[in-house]
Amino acid sequence: MASSSEHTHHINVRSTQLEMPSRDGDYDQQLRAAKEEVDRLQVQRDEVARKQAEIEAITERKRSFLSQQAELSEKLISSITLTDRALFDTRQETSELEQCRVCFAAHLDKLQKFNPEAWSQDQVPEKLDKAMMVIDIATDEYDQAAAHFQNGRNGEIFGSPSKRTRAAAARGASSSEFMTNLRNGFAFNLPMIALGGLALVVYLLK
Repeated sequence: MASSSEHTHHINVRSTQLEMPSRDGDYDQQLRAAKEEVDRLQVQRDEVARKQAEIEAITERKRSFLSQQAELSEKLISSITLTDRALFDTRQETSELEQCRVCFAAHLDKLQKFNPEAWSQDQVPEKLDKAMMVIDIATDEYDQAAAHFQNGRNGEIFGSPSKRTRAAAARGASSSEFMTNLRNGFAFNLPMIALGGLALVVYLLK
């Protein structure tokens, strides 16, 4: 009986020793799985952080763009408005100068046709009256032109305008009246302007 009891006890010890490696294997597997899960979560965390950083960078660039867009748009709008105004003023002044040139050229042509030396004694009084009338009209329009352009960029064309300005003011001729009269004369002389411009183009192309 004693021999049988010892034999049974020896079998029980070996059975316990065989079960231990199995429990250790499960623990290692669980540990590896847990580590893999941690690694996976860390990768996800890094990916989320990377995407968040990208979104913040894009948001900052977008904010910077909107700020620069608003600032530059305001500058461009202001510049375009001022440029349009300057172009309008330039074109208007250029048109008025062209009209002045036509008017002055007509006066010059009339003045150069007068030759008192060729007049007979009987013709002098009548022709002199007409010549002086032409001079008065030309002088008056020249003075008005000087007064009109004196504050513009091309005021120096007419020289010092002070005396002429006072003369124009004394005559009661306003700048607007001058330009109205000038435009009327310009419309009347439009065919001559076209021919003169064509002649100038032909001359320049030679």
